[in-house]
This record gives sequence, structure tokens and C-alpha cells, in this order.
Amino acid sequence: MKILIADDHRLVIEAVKAKLSELEPGIEFVLAMSVDELLAGATDELDLALIDLNMPGADGQAHIDEIRRRHPAVPVIVLSGYEDPAIMRSALERGVLGFIPKAYSPEVMLSAVRLVLAGGVYVPPMMLTALPPGIVAGVAPTQNGDARSAGASSQTLEHLRSVLTERQVEVLQLLSQGKPNKLIGRSLGISEGTVKIHLAAIFRALNVRNRTEAVVAAQALTEAQQV
Repeated sequence: MKILIADDHRLVIEAVKAKLSELEPGIEFVLAMSVDELLAGATDELDLALIDLNMPGADGQAHIDEIRRRHPAVPVIVLSGYEDPAIMRSALERGVLGFIPKAYSPEVMLSAVRLVLAGGVYVPPMMLTALPPGIVAGVAPTQNGDARSAGASSQTLEHLRSVLTERQVEVLQLLSQGKPNKLIGRSLGISEGTVKIHLAAIFRALNVRNRTEAVVAAQALTEAQQV
């Protein structure tokens, strides 16, 4: 396995490298401390790239866009000190498969990386609490602005049960775990094409535009149902 770690702090790089070494023996690490080093070190042979947003040479998230353009098949995770849900959403909409705040524990980071390597998408829990009104169909903000109260959650779940089939609910549950279409199909014994048909219906029911928003909304519903 070959993993790139891009961050302008050597201590962060070494800590991340040490933790990711637990994934399997013999991992080859490519290290970068600036955007120039990042662009020079990135190749299509990478199995994963963890990239900081704020590093020498960075212009917003332009370096993320450039890596995605040059190496579209390489899974990218943003590892950042930022905890702004708007920044998280912007990164995920660019096609990154995870956003890990540096305030999270090493164990959470490792679990998130394992999820992405398995084909999933990691969305930080703090992003779920910042869902804008209307991203989940049937949810209206309460007086204190919390759209995830018990009443709103019940209303949303009832709405979904009324518009989704039992199989689509099963697809939604697997989607909330970050599973890709192929694994969803394998788990349910259906083709990948059938999964896509179910997902199209789920997207309409959740009133979302893409898979990233669907993952966020699905995880929010799952979390709300467990409260």
C-alpha cells in the first residue's frame, strides 16, 4: 500500500504516519510539506492521499482540485484543523471521500481511513448537526433552529416510510454506513444497476442533489433514530 501525507507540520505527519502504519505491514509513505511537494509526489500509484487544506502554496482548496484533476482515481481525504461545516461540505462536493478534523482522536482517523479504503465516504458527525433546512425532506426547523429534534426526526422517518419501499429503506441503511453501490448490491443480493435505481428514488425522497448529500442526510436520519 502506498499513502501520501501532505501537511506543513512535521509532528503531524509523523503522528499520522505512525497511526496509519497499523493498517498493514510495509506501507510506503510519500510525504509533502507544501503544495509544490504535494503535486510533485502525487502519482496514480497512490492508494490514498491525506491532504491538509492550509499549507504553503495553498490557495483555498485549489490544490485539492488539482490533485483530483490529475489523479481522479486516487481516494483523497482532507485532514484539517478547520471545523467549519461549510468548508467540510465544499471539500466533499469536490469529490474527496472524507474530511477528518485534526481535533479527532487517532483511532477515529484510522477508522475513517479504513472506511474510505473500503470504498465508503467519511462524513464528520459535527457536519450532521449543521444540515441546512430542507436537505432532508419533511424536516422543518423548530423554534430554536434545531431541525433534528425528536418530533422532526419522527416526522422525517414517517415521511420516508411512506415514500420508500422496504428494499429502498435497506439501501438507505447501507448507504448511511458509507458502503459503495457494489457492496450494497452484494449485501442485498441485487445488481449494481438495481441499486442505482433505488438510489435515484432515495435521492428524490431526501431532496438531495448528489451522493455526498445523500450520505450526510442518511447518517443524520440513522443517528436521530438511535437517540
